[in-house]
Amino acid sequence: MTIKDTPEEWQIRTSQTPFRGNKTSVRVDEVVMPDGSVARRDYQVHPGSVGILALDDEDRVLLIRQYRHPVRQKLWEIPAGLLDVPGENPLHAAQRELYEEAHVKAEDWRVLTDVYTTPGGCDESVRIFLARDLSEAKGERFAVEDEEADMEHARVPVDELVRGILAGDLHNNCLVVGVLSLVAARQGDGLDALRPALAPWPARPFED
Repeated sequence: MTIKDTPEEWQIRTSQTPFRGNKTSVRVDEVVMPDGSVARRDYQVHPGSVGILALDDEDRVLLIRQYRHPVRQKLWEIPAGLLDVPGENPLHAAQRELYEEAHVKAEDWRVLTDVYTTPGGCDESVRIFLARDLSEAKGERFAVEDEEADMEHARVPVDELVRGILAGDLHNNCLVVGVLSLVAARQGDGLDALRPALAPWPARPFED
């Protein structure tokens, strides 16, 4: 038995979009179940995201701290952002987000992991990159607004982040998945065995 997620699509009797927001929407589908019954499924339609675990030469991860209104908390996170353009190359989006949120560039990029954030209620897929060989970016800093205007930055050792995750002190999905995937990759075949930065991403196909 191969343990691998596989594509499958059950019959949809009806589909409606009662809400359309700036970047996401809500869809209501009536889905035919295996026994022939029909069940209603409400979910958020999302363009997809990228996250960047930026690791410096001192084994520290670049973090940002930002207010997240839905959970009423300031969360420590890795840089991340939406795939604003359909078909957008996720590597290019990740490089842009690292520049805009941290004014940092990286020379070495790998795919750390791909994850569905909440597949029971949202179709968002996130590609988390590992970025290494960091340096300060050139040019003007990106103009921030709204929650980002209050953003803080830090560089935190990997071991400290692992302790914080297991203690229940850190909750951001991309941070938790990214850091623990980094540790797992090191204990496995090593970071250089990770997928290349332009590896296919079936959940969000893109152009090179």
